[in-house]
Amino acid sequence: MTSADLLTDAFGRAKEAVHEAVKGLGPKQLTARLDEEANSVAWLVWHLTRVQDDHLADVMATEQLWTAAGWREKFDLPFPADETGYGHDPEQVARVQLTSRRLLTDYYDAVHRQTLEFVRTLTDADLDRVVDERWSPPVTLGVRLVSVVTECLQHAGQAAFIRGVLLRRSS
Repeated sequence: MTSADLLTDAFGRAKEAVHEAVKGLGPKQLTARLDEEANSVAWLVWHLTRVQDDHLADVMATEQLWTAAGWREKFDLPFPADETGYGHDPEQVARVQLTSRRLLTDYYDAVHRQTLEFVRTLTDADLDRVVDERWSPPVTLGVRLVSVVTECLQHAGQAAFIRGVLLRRSS
């Protein structure tokens, strides 16, 4: 197994987790919050996708799909184009109101496809390339990719937890 194979598998598991987290949820459930300080499933999936899109576009030196493929207009959220949700307060989380889980998964799937196209081209040597010198030590491509996978899995797990609570409440 190569590093590219390992990363492809990891991102594939994130995709499965994202799809499972939104499976069967309607608009009210997607935007429901367990309390006024909590994130919603919609916000979590939007945020993890925005972070993946942002970080991968940066290391690939391309425009984010959010703007390049018109996802920003499709979502029609009241945020600047470069917004990823990082540091959002509860009021900003509440602004992520969506009527379709398909919109979330379609955007996620587009970012996922682009991610895999990139990851499959990588060699082990590529993973040592420094992509962010603002940190000490500087962040390599390998570290950045693992960070993105971790973010996706963590937030997809949070969304799955919320989904479980919501589905138990409605049964």
